[in-house]
Amino acid sequence: MRLAAFVKSPEHVCCRYRLTAYRRLLQNVRHSLDFSLWSGTWQSTVGARHSLRDADAVVVQRSLLPTADWLLVRQFARQLIFDFDDAIFYRDSYARQGIECSYKQRRFRRVVRSVDAVVAGNSFLAEEAARWTDPNKVHIIPTCVDLDRYPLAPHIASDKLRLVWIGSSSTLQGLETVRGYFRRIGKCLPHARLKLICDRDLAEAGMPTEFCAWSEATEAAELSAAEIGISWIPDDPWSRGKCGLKILQYMAAGLPVVANPVGVHPQLIEHGVSGFLATTADEWVDAVRTLARDPELRQRMGTAGRRKVEAKFSVHRGAMLWTNLLDSLAESARDQATLPSLFGFGNGHPTPFGGLLTGSPQPSFCY
Repeated sequence: MRLAAFVKSPEHVCCRYRLTAYRRLLQNVRHSLDFSLWSGTWQSTVGARHSLRDADAVVVQRSLLPTADWLLVRQFARQLIFDFDDAIFYRDSYARQGIECSYKQRRFRRVVRSVDAVVAGNSFLAEEAARWTDPNKVHIIPTCVDLDRYPLAPHIASDKLRLVWIGSSSTLQGLETVRGYFRRIGKCLPHARLKLICDRDLAEAGMPTEFCAWSEATEAAELSAAEIGISWIPDDPWSRGKCGLKILQYMAAGLPVVANPVGVHPQLIEHGVSGFLATTADEWVDAVRTLARDPELRQRMGTAGRRKVEAKFSVHRGAMLWTNLLDSLAESARDQATLPSLFGFGNGHPTPFGGLLTGSPQPSFCY
C-alpha cells in the first residue's frame, strides 16, 4: 500500500516517533510511506493534491484542518486515516484562555466522523474519538521507541546522582510548578543534580541543574548517562491525552522512573517494580532517596522498564499494529470496489462530502 502522510514537518517529534520510525519496517512488508507538507495554507493543500490522489491511503497527523482544506483532502484520499497523540480537542494546560475550546472540539468531531480510521496514542484519546464516530474505526497504536538507539545505563556505585528530564520548553513549565519538590530533594541529597535535556535551561529549579541542549543524535546517550528519569504533569484533561514518550525513553535507557500518578504514568510505570509513583513532596523525596542509595535497585527497576518497552512499546510492535490496520483497510477497499454504485460515483465509492458537516455520527461507510 502506498501511504502519503500529510504533516506540518517531518522533523516534528510526533512525526518522527509515530510515522518515520516505522518507515523501514513498513517497507519490509511492501508499504511505502512518503510525506506531503502542509504549511497551514490553502495553497499547500492544493499543491499536495497529486500525492494525495496517487496514494492508496492518506494519513493526516494531528492537524485539525480548516473545513475547505479538509474537504479537499477527503475528496482526493482513497482511504483517510487520522493519527493523533495529544488531546488536540483542548487547549494545553498553560493556555491563558483555559483548556476548553469549542472550535477545536467542533473540528475534532468533524475529522473523526469523516475518516476511514482513527489512530489514537492512548485509551483516553481513543475513548474521546469513539464518542463521535463508529468505535470500530478507532484503533490504539501507542507511541513507540527504537530500542537499538538506547544504550543501557550502567548504574555503577558513585557519588553522583543525576535526575534527568527530557522535553521541550513548553512542557518545562510543569517542573517550574513543582520546584519545591526539587528544593527538598536537593537539601536531602546535596550531591544530586537535575539534568535537563531541552531547548532551554530552567532558571530556578530548586536544586543544581546540568543543562544539555537537546539533539536527536545525542538524546539517547545523554539519558543513559543519568541515574533516574523523572516526569511531572498537571492533573487535567490535556495531560491525560499525553502518551508518555519521555517515560518510554527513560525505560528504554534502563532508568528507573519517578513520576506523579496522572494520565498514562500509572499504565507505564509499575510502582515498586520499574519505578515509583509519587504525589506529595514527601513521596518524591522518599522515592529519590531510596533509589539514590541503592544502585542495584536502580538496575533492577531499569531492567524491568526496558523489558516492558520491548514487549509493548518497541517500533517492531508499533509497525505490526500499523500493518494490521493497513491490511484491514486494503481488504475493506477491495470489498467496497465490488459493490454496486450506491451514490452514483462508480465502483461503489460513497460521496466524499456526505455527513461531513452534520451533527450526528455517521455510518462507517459514509465520508
